[in-house]
Amino acid sequence: MTAADHSRADIDIETAAAADIAELCRLLGLLFAQETEFAADVSRQQRGLQTILQHPELGTLLVAKQQGRIVGMVNLLFTVSTALGARVALLEDVVVLPELRGCGVGSRLIEAAIATARTTGCKRITLLTDADNQTAQDFYRKHGFAPSKMLAMRLLLDD
Repeated sequence: MTAADHSRADIDIETAAAADIAELCRLLGLLFAQETEFAADVSRQQRGLQTILQHPELGTLLVAKQQGRIVGMVNLLFTVSTALGARVALLEDVVVLPELRGCGVGSRLIEAAIATARTTGCKRITLLTDADNQTAQDFYRKHGFAPSKMLAMRLLLDD
């Protein structure tokens, strides 16, 4: 068994709980430090995480734990596609502690998110990644995601 296989075997994927919010905010801080369009704001991240946890119909937060310690997370948000006439999901906030990247933790999180989407009736998963983050794009392709011809556009409505 390789080191990566050993690390992967030691990982448990669970649904996040309210007690996990502080650690999830730390992970989001790592993620937003490398993204071009977002900045960490703990109060906003806490509010968003609490909203998802209090309203499971909105989404699911999954965490990767190694010996009880949170080492990664993924956020799966639910909506409805009129094109498909069905529930779909947005995959967000995929982050793994830097020292465990490349050990299969992210793959376990993505596999769990895909399984969750399937079991909750989702017919599609959409994600956004930075256009210049080839490593992330390769990772998502490895898990069956393909580029879309759609262009993501945003309109911020506050601040």
